[in-house]
Amino acid sequence: MAKLLRARWLLIPVVLVLIIAAYAGWRYLSQWESTDDAQIEGHIHPVNAKVGGTITSVNVRDNQPVEAGTVLVQLDARDYEIAVARAKADLSEAQAGVIAARAGLPVATSAAGAQITSSEAIAERAKGGVELANKELLAAQARLNSAQARVREAQANATKSARDLARMKQLIAKDEISQQQYDAAVGAADAAHAAVESAQAGVLQAEHEVAAAQARVGQSQAQLQQAQAEAEAAKTAPQQITITRAQAQSAEARQQLAKAALDQARLNLEYTSIKAPVSGIVSKKTVETGQVVQPGQPTMSVIPQDVIWVTANFKETQLAGMHPGQSATVSVDAYGGRIYKVHVDSIASATGAKFSLLPPENATGNYVKVVQRIPVKLVFDQGEDAEHQLRPGMSVVVKVKVK
Repeated sequence: MAKLLRARWLLIPVVLVLIIAAYAGWRYLSQWESTDDAQIEGHIHPVNAKVGGTITSVNVRDNQPVEAGTVLVQLDARDYEIAVARAKADLSEAQAGVIAARAGLPVATSAAGAQITSSEAIAERAKGGVELANKELLAAQARLNSAQARVREAQANATKSARDLARMKQLIAKDEISQQQYDAAVGAADAAHAAVESAQAGVLQAEHEVAAAQARVGQSQAQLQQAQAEAEAAKTAPQQITITRAQAQSAEARQQLAKAALDQARLNLEYTSIKAPVSGIVSKKTVETGQVVQPGQPTMSVIPQDVIWVTANFKETQLAGMHPGQSATVSVDAYGGRIYKVHVDSIASATGAKFSLLPPENATGNYVKVVQRIPVKLVFDQGEDAEHQLRPGMSVVVKVKVK
């Protein structure tokens, strides 16, 4: 009996120790929230071809470290070099057009006033020439009328002399007049005939003078019409200046367009060297030398190793005491459960299911309550991954100290 009592007294300390250990274990575990639905995340930078062409060289291999700006793939650049040369020629032509247009603008402006004054003076002179030609024409016509009158007078005298001579012939045949009188009649008839010829010659000369005067009148009128037309055209000089200025602006716009085309051609030539956007590790290389690529076609990816984080999907029931800034640990499966120190950076604003392609629709008759998971971002403490051994996609176990 004494032995039984003695054994009972010995069990009391053991039970107390177990109770204290269980309480301590509960207190410790209640300070942590953990999940194995977590993985390491990182930036994956796709390297795409911006222009099409044939690949002449691939300068990297899979999983090779590269620095930002390293030429990863080289495309055949000859077509783009020709495009640059053509764009340069177009720009030179446009620049020459701008110089010519700008040079013509001040010339047109300064010549406008002089052109108006000169054209008006020429029109006035042409008008005076028409008036003078008309006066000369009137004078020539007057001389023609006078010459025609003299012809009629000479013809009348010639007719009278001819009749007198006919009568004298009859009288001289009868010896009724003297030979002297007959000779005087013959001389008078010849003189009258000569006077007719002289008057007719005067008429011909007067007609020539009238014709010449009419020609001068026509020429003067033509000059006047031309001068008036030039004067009217000179009045459009302001519009011509506006047109010249617009042509200069158009030439400048063509120059800007040619410059933009040259910049684009140079940019396309630069794009034939496909470069690494960031420093990191080459992954998922899908191109080889001789392959023809199209604009936007993926060639490979570059994954930087210095910017990584952990995305842990905690149950919504685990987030009551969790907030940014809390310390945590990450156990990496790939390295035998090696522990890394991290801290909570942020908590997502929605559950992971809400970002899925087909989010659940709970407004149905067969609703079943499911505990949702919310992504939590955790960032590694300074210097934890100095060797850059962690890779995006690695599975980890996360423990967050919430108390």
